[in-house]
Amino acid sequence: MKALLRVIFSIAVLGLTLQAQNHLSDNWQSIAAKVSGRIGVAALVSGDERVGLNVSFHYPMQSVAKLPITMAVLHLVEQKKITLDQEVDIRASDYVPVGKHSPLRDHFPQGTNSTVRDLIRYALVESDGSASDVLLDLAGGPVAVTKYVESLGIRDLVIARSEKETTEKSQYEDWCMPDSALQLLVELDRGNALSKPNRDLVLNDMQQAQSGATRIRALLPKGTIVADKTGTSETVNGRTAATNDIGLVTLPDGRHLLISVFVMDSTEPERIRENVIAEIARVAWDYWVTR
Repeated sequence: MKALLRVIFSIAVLGLTLQAQNHLSDNWQSIAAKVSGRIGVAALVSGDERVGLNVSFHYPMQSVAKLPITMAVLHLVEQKKITLDQEVDIRASDYVPVGKHSPLRDHFPQGTNSTVRDLIRYALVESDGSASDVLLDLAGGPVAVTKYVESLGIRDLVIARSEKETTEKSQYEDWCMPDSALQLLVELDRGNALSKPNRDLVLNDMQQAQSGATRIRALLPKGTIVADKTGTSETVNGRTAATNDIGLVTLPDGRHLLISVFVMDSTEPERIRENVIAEIARVAWDYWVTR
């Protein structure tokens, strides 16, 4: 009899959980309906089930790709193939063209030397396209980074080319699904992808990034710790292919909310696209804080 009651109780709890998850997804759908384009979301908290919206599509990553590229480089550091203090000669020809974001290029237009550690900081904190491309070369190129991601058990995340080579049309070839970006965060958070020192290095840099101040972070309580990586394309003929943000949010009880949000092919102004990401993150926060 007790066994039967436990089964009944488990089924009831599962039913309530699914109902709550569907409610969260419905709330996201209501937010997404406010804007043009496609909105993809995936989120979870440790020990809970993933909740998603429009997860079966390929979303252009833009600078979200800087996270797996950095992780692939740090994997080589752990294999002792390169070192963090190793200096890299950077030529002017290595830079992304003017018009693409690169403080490194702007500070040192004739070229410079930089350590691997500083390049990582430029890529994650400044979202520097030139630094990311140099790191991509160090990692062995797009195929090598994609294979590294696959070695973590993650599919549906493809690095196809450098940022210097990426065009308005070809950006769709560097893509992922929301679940894939979420799983990358899971592997990072759990320490499966990198050792603790390198995991902490990545998360600390992501916490310092300000490009996401008006995205995942924007509507969360003041002082909330967020480690995120944004991705944004240019707006061409009124359409923006990618407005993205993925990250780890520390809840009041110390758990991590992992979330990926992709806004694809929207014709809305940037503030509207970013506010959608912020609203989606806040709804996720409210859902898991009360559980």
